[in-house]
Amino acid sequence: MDPHEIIIRPVSTESAIERIERENKLIFIVNITSNKKMIKDAFEKLYGVKVERVNTYITPKGEKRAIIKLNKEYSASELATKLGLL
Repeated sequence: MDPHEIIIRPVSTESAIERIERENKLIFIVNITSNKKMIKDAFEKLYGVKVERVNTYITPKGEKRAIIKLNKEYSASELATKLGLL
C-alpha cells in the first residue's frame, strides 16, 4: 500500500497540539485497514523521521487515529510547523 493511502491527514485539535508540545507526539487520521507496522513504515518514509511508538484507536465517527511518538532526536514541533499545524 502507498504511504499516502495509509497516512491520510494530521489532526489539529487543541489536545493534539498539546501532545506535540509536551509529549513529542503527533496524531494522524490513518487508513482503517492499516496496522501499526504499516503506519510506522509509511510515516518514516513520508517524513524522514524515526518513530519510537505507534498507538491506534477508532473514533466513534469510524475514523482510525494513530498517535505517533517520535524518537528523541526528532522534534514533533518542527515537523508540525512544516505541516502547517503550528
